[in-house]
Amino acid sequence: LTVNGVGAVSAPLQIVLFLTLLTFIPAALVIMTSFTRIAIVFHFLRQALGTQEMPSNQMLVGLTLFLTFFIMAPVGERIHADALQPAMAGEIDVTEALRRGAPPLRAFMLKQTREADLALFLELGRQPRPATPDDVPMRVVIPAFAISELKTGFQMGFFLFVPFLLIDLVVSTTLLSMGMLQLPPAMISLPFKILLFVLIDGWHLLVGSLVKSFL
Repeated sequence: LTVNGVGAVSAPLQIVLFLTLLTFIPAALVIMTSFTRIAIVFHFLRQALGTQEMPSNQMLVGLTLFLTFFIMAPVGERIHADALQPAMAGEIDVTEALRRGAPPLRAFMLKQTREADLALFLELGRQPRPATPDDVPMRVVIPAFAISELKTGFQMGFFLFVPFLLIDLVVSTTLLSMGMLQLPPAMISLPFKILLFVLIDGWHLLVGSLVKSFL
């Protein structure tokens, strides 16, 4: 079988390749995009507010997905123009399409990756120090980007947690001084935390800060 492009591959083989790629899409979406950081911050927000299941998991995951698509749109457009369109037109083969599609994604991940994390995986993989960003292999970039996103997400979550924690402390201290030991502090502090979040237009500020953190 001679493959000059994706369009030249037989239909059964195309189906097999497509189904194989589908199994990697969830992992790629979570690890190689902005999904991880946004999901972590939203989780911390719900924990800080103490609203239990509101917003629900489905709502948070849906919002995270749409924000991920919004943030990754420029990268996706470059990959579509440089790699996917020529491959579907039969102008290049699959290997060349993967080679052309890697630089935009690599550039995005490297921009968000800490040098210490990158150096760690270069050392663990016993890779020589790259002369240019294009020389960094993807097997080094992906895990370095993942742990950088975890750290950034936890940092943003911590700063998000602080003001709501202060409200909990104030309410708990007030109830203790009044001798109301049987009244759960969370029940009293919850309305105040929701009120604070609404008054400062929390969703607007939070989503704006998340998107700007990738620019």
